[in-house]
Amino acid sequence: MSIRSLLKRLSFRQILRLTGIMFQNPLLIYPTLKATRRTMIICDLHYGKAHHKNGKANAFRHALWNILICHTTFRITKNKEKSVNWAQKITDLHEKLAPNKPIETAMDLHNNEVGRKYFLDLTTYFEEEIITFLKENTQKAKKVTDIKEILNHKDKLVYLLEIDTRS
Repeated sequence: MSIRSLLKRLSFRQILRLTGIMFQNPLLIYPTLKATRRTMIICDLHYGKAHHKNGKANAFRHALWNILICHTTFRITKNKEKSVNWAQKITDLHEKLAPNKPIETAMDLHNNEVGRKYFLDLTTYFEEEIITFLKENTQKAKKVTDIKEILNHKDKLVYLLEIDTRS
């Protein structure tokens, strides 16, 4: 989905909220967009269209997106906490602006948070090392069928559906 098509779907109030967040940290907008674009390229390469569904590939995408936002903004902020807080603001807002079913939203928010936690240990890693680490952890992801189950997997990625991710 392009930025233009996303903006067309937003209400005036949602656009104001997005604008307000962007004005808080204008230097972080470009790195965030860069990380978002890079996330989609990597996920398309490794998982094809499967990352758009609610399987392990989707968990990988959400965690990677948060790690890359933190990584790219960390170069500017020089502060892990600031980068993590920014990534949370952006990705939480995304979930509010593009709503899903409650369990899908809970899964996405959880995987976003796990990605931010992983970032704290991956600050000095290069992109390929991050991808390898994350793919290994994606294989250990836990399937959930209820929102309450997500709480049982605080440091693990979670997913809803078994999806064939072989290209």
